[in-house]
Amino acid sequence: MKTTARAVPLALAWTLLSALALSGCINSHDSDSASLSGSGPAGDEDHDDSTTTGNGTHSINGSIHVSSSAPGGEVSTVNGSIHADENAQLAGGHTVNGNISLGDHASATSLTTVNGGISLGQGAKVSETVTTVNGTLALRPGAEVDGRLSNVNGSIVLFDATVKGGITTVNGNIEIGAHSHVQGGVVVHKPSSGFFQWWSDSDKPRIVVGPGAVVEGAMTFDRAVRLFVSDTATIGQVTGATPVKFSGDHPPG
Repeated sequence: MKTTARAVPLALAWTLLSALALSGCINSHDSDSASLSGSGPAGDEDHDDSTTTGNGTHSINGSIHVSSSAPGGEVSTVNGSIHADENAQLAGGHTVNGNISLGDHASATSLTTVNGGISLGQGAKVSETVTTVNGTLALRPGAEVDGRLSNVNGSIVLFDATVKGGITTVNGNIEIGAHSHVQGGVVVHKPSSGFFQWWSDSDKPRIVVGPGAVVEGAMTFDRAVRLFVSDTATIGQVTGATPVKFSGDHPPG
């Protein structure tokens, strides 16, 4: 599922992040605990304007490149993407309008964006949370997030990856791919609206737990979803949906 990011005024963007933090969707200090063969979040079209030093980098209009040659501090921008090389280290990466990508075996404390996707390369690790509002979250083999993985709109895709703080979304599809491990359960929140809502099958988020995958903790669905669980997967208690078992690598459809 490809999400089209919509520009959000800066004040509103940070208001959204603050509101999500208060509601539990975002917590950069959370101590609780697309098919991935595709390209994941869209590639950055803009050029890197800054390269980090040991003290980190802060920008308004420009992308940031974190080199593996020097430890990166806190990096942030408003209109621009953040890319960390293989084996790079950064204390945190934060943007409003832009993608964030960690190269293979790179590490960060936390990653947040508003309009953009976040991807973790093979063996990359984030010690706290990974959060976007509008964008895809993609974890490649061996990637690990110790905190919560969350978005509002956009796909969430894991393949042989680990999330220790649970997964939350509102409108996103979730694919917990083969041999992935999720601790802390899965929650799909109901969109905030005072009106009665009805969803066709095509509007319902598609939740897939693939072969050999493990979800520890409850799977709670506050809205209608389509839930597919491999006959070789292990899951916890399910509330708000009826799992459809499937055999093979992928569910029907």
